[in-house]
Amino acid sequence: MKTDLALFDNSDYNPGHPLKRIIWYLANQLFLNTIIPFPSGFKTIILKLFGAKIGKMAVIKPKVNIKYPWFLILGDYVWIGEKVWIDNLAQVTIGSNVCISQGALLLCGNHNYKKPSFDLITGKITLEDGVWIGALATVCPGVCCKSHSILTVGSVATKDMDSYSIYQGNPAFKTKNRELSN
Repeated sequence: MKTDLALFDNSDYNPGHPLKRIIWYLANQLFLNTIIPFPSGFKTIILKLFGAKIGKMAVIKPKVNIKYPWFLILGDYVWIGEKVWIDNLAQVTIGSNVCISQGALLLCGNHNYKKPSFDLITGKITLEDGVWIGALATVCPGVCCKSHSILTVGSVATKDMDSYSIYQGNPAFKTKNRELSN
């Protein structure tokens, strides 16, 4: 067998009304995925208008790209750095006191390389309280980064990460425990 992209059909995937998606795309380009430093509070209002659930004091830097805000839940005091891409084809839940550094990618979609039709596969992502996703790091579909875990710069999380653990590499592996001090 060979891959045959002519067979690709994701008609069963429906992330929302097409008009809603178009209007969101325009709003995202105008207010979030732009170099214009609109205040985080303003960006939060825009996201909430499109169905995102957002806690207190979110910080959203310029050039952030969010696929579908109606699949996004943010806790309190979440920091989202420049050029972060939340490609949330499925639910993304981000706990409180989470930092997502510059250029990080939360990727909820992939393809089934075992099928000639290259079917779309989606999986939820959860970042529990206190998680830090390093710059240019990637979290793959279906991954849960448990409480206070860290994914270091440029690393790729393909599996769940244990609480209070530091992960590094591609694919990421646990390198040590995270210890917090006063």
